[in-house]
Amino acid sequence: MGVDYYDILQVDRDAKEEDLRKAYKRLAMKWHPDKNLTKKEESEAMFKQVSEAYEVLSDPQKRARFDNTLKPRVEPAADAGASGDGGPTRYQNPLPKAPPVERKLPCTLEELY
Repeated sequence: MGVDYYDILQVDRDAKEEDLRKAYKRLAMKWHPDKNLTKKEESEAMFKQVSEAYEVLSDPQKRARFDNTLKPRVEPAADAGASGDGGPTRYQNPLPKAPPVERKLPCTLEELY
């Protein structure tokens, strides 16, 4: 399942670059593992999510791709937040993983080395 980067950064879908940067800085300071010594694993996971969300939303091409793949996955407003486990509803990851590329080479590994 995919995640909604706008929810992670706590910004609107039409947020400007400056809003994204401010939200990222605020959340990065809050969840930095060095500041949360008692909840280190949780803070590391959240810090990684915040960093990934900012990386995608701050790049115009990645953000456009994310927005385009998110639109068909958005659920109707009546069902929003009803995941059944009390947690927020997340979206499906629309980008399947590409298969690995395998090629036969006309040489051995030792020859390459």
